[in-house]
Amino acid sequence: MHIHLDLVGGLSGNMFVGAMLDYLETPVPELLTQIELAGFAHLVELSATKKNDGVLTGTYFNVLAESEAHHHRHYRDIKQSIEASSLGEKTQQISLDIFLLLAEAEAEVHGKAVEDIAFHEVGAWDSIADIITAAWLIDQTGITSASVSPLPLGGGRVKTAHGSLPVPAPATALLLKGFEFIDDGINGERITPTGAAILKYLSPGSKPASSVLLGAGYGFGSKNFPGISNVTRVSFFEASKNIKERPWIEDRVVQLNFEVDDQTPEDLSVALENIREQLGVLDVNQSLAYGKKGRMMIAVQILTTPQVESDVIARCFEETTTLGIRRAERGRAILSRSNHIVQIGTETYRTKRAARLDNVTTKVEIDDIAHLPGIKRRSTKIDIENQSTED
Repeated sequence: MHIHLDLVGGLSGNMFVGAMLDYLETPVPELLTQIELAGFAHLVELSATKKNDGVLTGTYFNVLAESEAHHHRHYRDIKQSIEASSLGEKTQQISLDIFLLLAEAEAEVHGKAVEDIAFHEVGAWDSIADIITAAWLIDQTGITSASVSPLPLGGGRVKTAHGSLPVPAPATALLLKGFEFIDDGINGERITPTGAAILKYLSPGSKPASSVLLGAGYGFGSKNFPGISNVTRVSFFEASKNIKERPWIEDRVVQLNFEVDDQTPEDLSVALENIREQLGVLDVNQSLAYGKKGRMMIAVQILTTPQVESDVIARCFEETTTLGIRRAERGRAILSRSNHIVQIGTETYRTKRAARLDNVTTKVEIDDIAHLPGIKRRSTKIDIENQSTED
């Protein structure tokens, strides 16, 4: 299942849940069951009502929390509560992942350790309920990929427990680093921290090349904006049944290219290793080339995910002597692969399996077999049929 999010008015936790409910028509009692499993049903009340703003119809999801629930809560306490809950394993893990993203962003903004972060706005039980129900709906829907429209920038200031802050709030801006924004001229907080964390978890990429639209749901927010409906639309797609299923995955990457002719090979090799370790870098290649004045130079090509393109470019300028970098966004096809441990006798080997057009191939890590007598380094495929494996 692929979903596409159109952030017409913006995105918050309850807008995402409302849009999911609007399409799935999930009754509120099923959500209440998840709240009970999480262990705080006595602190919140849930409601989902149909709304028509004169332009669109959709669902407004609301969590009413007891007054005693509205105070700050530490990330470590929230984590412990979720881990100790009776939520389903997948729902529990999605909830923990979303809260970790929030905690990491807050920790970086405030210069604290993740475990010491105290949530304020997102720490209230109503926001926790948004995340729990969103996690359960993601699990139930079986979402495998997502995409999103350009995000509305908003503007002005928002009142927080830390005082008046510019929009988007610092933690929200950090969570959405690398996303494409547009300024539609409408001020206000358009994306909340909870909405940003859910979006970051979904890790949006490109839309499927071919798919069938199953339907869409509209989730309303509580604010009113001039000239637009304050909704998030979630559209649901599945792969076209008349297209032969392909064993590869298609996505988008950014290709960066530059040349260096004034950096020693020793220094450049260290620089490229540092770049290769940068988060989001997929591959780093280098080759010899001729430049101006007949100079030998190193041509460098880097593949990275679009979300961290700016960070990788900055790292290239820091690590190398290049003065300019070319960039291009490319489509790519990659085979599904997985890492496994193979045991043969008393020896264990790291392997990588790839699902090809009509079979599955397995390749052993060369470092694990290079020491064996008679093994040539160029031959890294071994027969593992009938051998025991541990994933």
